[in-house]
Amino acid sequence: MSSNDVSVVLVHGAWADGSSWAKIIRPLAADSIAVSAAPLPLTSFQDDVAALDRALERVQGPVVLTGHAYAGAVIGATRSEKVRGLVYVAALAPDEGETVADVFYRTDPHPLAPKLAPDEHGLIYLPDTAFGAAFAQNATAEELAVLAAVQRPISPACITVAVKRPLWKDRPSWFLVAEQDRMIVQATQRFMAERMKARSHSHAVDHMPIVTAPAVVLDVLRDAIATVRASNRE
Repeated sequence: MSSNDVSVVLVHGAWADGSSWAKIIRPLAADSIAVSAAPLPLTSFQDDVAALDRALERVQGPVVLTGHAYAGAVIGATRSEKVRGLVYVAALAPDEGETVADVFYRTDPHPLAPKLAPDEHGLIYLPDTAFGAAFAQNATAEELAVLAAVQRPISPACITVAVKRPLWKDRPSWFLVAEQDRMIVQATQRFMAERMKARSHSHAVDHMPIVTAPAVVLDVLRDAIATVRASNRE
């Protein structure tokens, strides 16, 4: 594979880790696409952007950068010249001057969304019951067990920092709207996608289509990869 070919970097959201992308990684790798999952510490917004930038340093050639949920804010904050396209999967995309919390709480939450609060260590965990009720209601029992077991808490310092000019204002973007999302309501996702002027794809999937509907996510990713490849040849 040429170093000029397109690589994919996947970024997990809150209460998840890189393993959440397993069903996306395997098909891309089978297509000989270089793919990696950037690990976020979820300790502060600045820490997460720095971790993403370190991951991008290790990648050769142009990149399609993909973020799920909270990671949408993180992928918009990098300044890496390698990034040629951004894919948002049921993701949060704050505009300049906004925080993640601003867009997350833009409208009333879904009735089954969990109530979130820091614990005695200042970290926000997702209640175990929330995985099946709101986080991934379409997942199997086995998938839910894994998601709950590997969850990583997020610090409030990740969601209370106003972002700078987001990269989606300067790069083509794609947005997968999850119509059955109980964590980030559909109306909020549509608002962000329209504001970004993203290529929007809407499907009847839950908050975790990377686990419960990987084919839908792969279709959006392959569209982005093809577009970046074509522009790279021009």
